[in-house]
Amino acid sequence: MLAVRRSHWLLALTLAGSGCRVGPDYAGPTADEPLPERFRDADDPAFHGDPAALRRWWAVFDDELLTALIDKAVADNLDLRVALARVSEARARVGIARAGGAPQVGIGAGVEQARDLSTGFATRTRATAGLDASWEIDVFGRIARGVEAATAEYQATAEDRRDVQVSLVAEVARAYLSVRALQERLAAAASNIESQREILALTETRKRDGLASGLDVSQARQVLASSEAAVPPLRIALAREINTIAVLVGEHPRELHGRLSEPRPIPVPPASIAVGVPAELVRQRPDIRAAERRLAAQTARVGVATAELYPSFSIDGSLGLQSLGGNLLDAGSRSLALGPSMRWNLFTAGRVRNQIKVEDARVEQTLLLYERAVLSALEEVESAMTAFTEQRVRVDAVETAAEASRETLRLATRLYREGLIGFQEVLDAQRQVFANESSVAEARGLGATASVQLYRALGGGWDPDEETLRDGAPADGAGSEEAPNDG
Repeated sequence: MLAVRRSHWLLALTLAGSGCRVGPDYAGPTADEPLPERFRDADDPAFHGDPAALRRWWAVFDDELLTALIDKAVADNLDLRVALARVSEARARVGIARAGGAPQVGIGAGVEQARDLSTGFATRTRATAGLDASWEIDVFGRIARGVEAATAEYQATAEDRRDVQVSLVAEVARAYLSVRALQERLAAAASNIESQREILALTETRKRDGLASGLDVSQARQVLASSEAAVPPLRIALAREINTIAVLVGEHPRELHGRLSEPRPIPVPPASIAVGVPAELVRQRPDIRAAERRLAAQTARVGVATAELYPSFSIDGSLGLQSLGGNLLDAGSRSLALGPSMRWNLFTAGRVRNQIKVEDARVEQTLLLYERAVLSALEEVESAMTAFTEQRVRVDAVETAAEASRETLRLATRLYREGLIGFQEVLDAQRQVFANESSVAEARGLGATASVQLYRALGGGWDPDEETLRDGAPADGAGSEEAPNDG
């Protein structure tokens, strides 16, 4: 009996030691076309090559309230908390996959009564209790490939959480800059409305003195009313942006309106931004990193499917008590069984091989999705770089136009007072001042927002040194212990 037991364990150890992993080994994606060495506008002085400031890029605006709002959003945003919960779920799935390679032990007990009706024997009571154990020997790597797939999927989920954070901080910054731009536009509108009221009072005085017509007064009132009508939409947009920020930071809108109601200048965007090179972009953007990890997970699933072509081996055993009407604790009631078992699907009507084809096709799809993510990232960065430089040109132009229109209004008003020009020239100058000053605030806001969009396209907003571990160990605040197993 002892020799038989030794042969069983020797077989188990031989199978375990000779195990291999069927299916393809993951080697990382290789794009058909190599990445460009530099971005198209990389020679512009607005860009430089050191991307070290991407982790907390919003600090370049030097706005304490913006920084506080982003920090609160990272701590309390509900979408980010959902993403964190998904990371925890994926991490638990790694533990489930690993548990498949460990011995499974259970306990059971039961009592039943039976009677042989053909012979009329009396009813007999059968009682059982014991332990059952099973250990699958992963000879062909089915379990190992499953762990590999679950680990890569967990890492992809961690990158998804980072991608949510990248989008979150950019959206908070965009909405905050929009709030400041709208407040500046409202201030410009209030200043112009006050000026137009003065012009209306002037025309009314000149009409009483017989120096102006009723037409001049009517036109002045029309211009003033049009300017006043432009204010409510700006207030609606301002309230909407503040409410957006409230949702992003996890606050009730009423609480945030008080903090943002006091107007402040639009934060000045940086003079230059570190864009690095396309290869650094692939390492920085979480959506690309997530796509690469999902490619690794899908490659491992090919191995899981391939392992179904081969036999599976396990060691099964039981230790228990069994009694037919007697005492369950008698020495004769004890039972012990231990031995290897094998199962092999010899005929499945093509199910296994077609499942392998399914997983192979999914690998191809996942690779194409990865390549599309890289191309989309390059497109976003290139477009954002162009917007960043062109918005700065626009700001300079509209500021010059606004200054010229104010001077035009001043001269037109003086000439009108002196009776040298008609009132229409004054009205035209008023309209132009109102439009240009509103455009200045809008252009400044869009210029700052363009820098935010560029930082977002570059994947900034998280710590690039916080690498996702490639052995299944948790990341993103989950600790450094191994993914758990049952028991």
